[in-house]
Amino acid sequence: MPAAIITTDDLFEFKIELLEEIRQLLMEKAVGERNRTWLRSKDVMRLLKISHGTLQNLRNNGTIPSHKIEGLIFYDAHEIDRILIDNRTV
Repeated sequence: MPAAIITTDDLFEFKIELLEEIRQLLMEKAVGERNRTWLRSKDVMRLLKISHGTLQNLRNNGTIPSHKIEGLIFYDAHEIDRILIDNRTV
């Protein structure tokens, strides 16, 4: 098998391409996070048909991730959808 010769120019070009791909992936991730929909506790309780106490238990044991900002609790709608899909019964 013949050996391939890699020059510094080849490495530099590879570096530029790699950095561009990383930048593109980070941009896509940032755009996706900006489009997040946040739900309040009452919305999650209505969606899951659960009581406030049950929601608090699910939050405390880590089943449902939440974010608390100045006393208000928010839930990522995509996470709630994922939980519903992961726990569905056939």
